[in-house]
Amino acid sequence: MFNIVFFEPEIPPNTGNVIRLCSVTGCTLHLIKPLGFSLDDKRLRRAGLDYGEFSDLKTYENWDDFLLRAEPTRLFAISTKGDTNYDKVAFEPDDYLLFGPETRGLPDHIRSAPEIDAVLKVPMLPEMRSLNLSNAAAIVTYEAWRQLEFKGS
Repeated sequence: MFNIVFFEPEIPPNTGNVIRLCSVTGCTLHLIKPLGFSLDDKRLRRAGLDYGEFSDLKTYENWDDFLLRAEPTRLFAISTKGDTNYDKVAFEPDDYLLFGPETRGLPDHIRSAPEIDAVLKVPMLPEMRSLNLSNAAAIVTYEAWRQLEFKGS
């Protein structure tokens, strides 16, 4: 299925929610450190409930470690600074969907990295700052899966 990548996530319940999302969609969750919490944080466990045992979770020391070990083939950054709506891309199995930290978003050097195939956005009203991280991950993941006709469900 797909790969959801959180770059330096800060809020445990968001990551917990996405552990659950990955479990029910068959996605792999990749966490790039530093994390704003410990993986045994009770808020993380509460949001993910018992789904942690069913999800594929990988951690990386930093961006370079992620690129080296994960070897992403198609990597899409999701950002409020994106220039293409997420539903305009033809997703493929094993695509990587990269999301930034809740309070800062993806930094410029990551959005402009040569490994990034496109910077996508979830549309929202112009006066709004951002969408909740786990909600954005769910929206993009389900669109990608829909395009594959929910293969595996």
